[in-house]
Amino acid sequence: MFILANNYSLVKFMRLNILNLFLTIPFLLFLSGCGQGTVIMFENENSYPTPAKGESAPSGNSVYSANSVNPVNSSILFVGDLMFDRHIRQAAEKQGNDFILEKIKELLSENDFVVANLEGPITDNRSVSVGSKMETKNNFIFTFDPTLTKTLAEHRIKIVNLGNNHIFNFGVAGVSQTKKYLAEAGIEYFGDVGANDSTILTKEKDGLKLVFINYNYAAASSRERTLEALREAEKPDSVSIVCPHWGEEYRTGDPGPAVRRLAHEFVEAAADLVIGTHPHVVQDSEEYQGKKIYYSLGNFVFDQYFSPETQKGLAVRVSVNPKDRTMEFQEISLRMQKNCQTIKAANN
Repeated sequence: MFILANNYSLVKFMRLNILNLFLTIPFLLFLSGCGQGTVIMFENENSYPTPAKGESAPSGNSVYSANSVNPVNSSILFVGDLMFDRHIRQAAEKQGNDFILEKIKELLSENDFVVANLEGPITDNRSVSVGSKMETKNNFIFTFDPTLTKTLAEHRIKIVNLGNNHIFNFGVAGVSQTKKYLAEAGIEYFGDVGANDSTILTKEKDGLKLVFINYNYAAASSRERTLEALREAEKPDSVSIVCPHWGEEYRTGDPGPAVRRLAHEFVEAAADLVIGTHPHVVQDSEEYQGKKIYYSLGNFVFDQYFSPETQKGLAVRVSVNPKDRTMEFQEISLRMQKNCQTIKAANN
């Protein structure tokens, strides 16, 4: 009996120690992983570890990583004048709308937001500029096919500026059609198209508000409306971006004293960034009172092949830190080819 009892105790002791060993090994593995930034899944909302200083605990059914507590910067790609009539329309009808943008599809896809100047209305009217002669009136009257909106949306161009000198090429009805077709495709817009129709667009990401404001030289009293919009938009959690349509066409380099003074006035009125269009050529950029000013991005999609300058464009990627609103800039040179495609220039 004594031997049997001792054997029974020994077996019981061994079973207990084996069980403890199986319970201990996973716990030790868990501890060894925590110190290496391992991503851990917690399915019970009450079982999260106490976050370190400066971190916040995740919500229920989330992945919590000690290495990914900071918000990601907002990325905005700005491009210049977009025109889908004349030769561009003819090429799109033959090759498809996607053909025009297929060489820069990757560039457009790598951003939170893409902003372009829509240099004309989107209507169901017949084009009058196709086949027209250079310098005739019809050559400068644009309308874009409604199928364009689907193409823009698929290429991530989902914010457009309407405040320019061509938006009224087909009158008030053309502007109304443009807004309808854009809305149906999920494309947002902003721009000063007159005293009773000045639209400001606010986008929010990670608690940061991006406010898009347009100055339009072709709209009466646009300067006053722009300054008022800047004053109203000035808030600690906002970044005010002015996209002016201004300046002298085909003037390269220096935009001229009048445009420069106006840009400085916008910065003094609380603009955090100024990015212009209209001259159809790339112009100078500068920093004023710590704020970046791009006077003209030139063309983005356009059939102006009569000079090397009008075949060049500039895309600017702006990365905004949501915590302190600081910005980083990347400039990408573009080229308009005579087959109507826009490509990245070789000097990038």
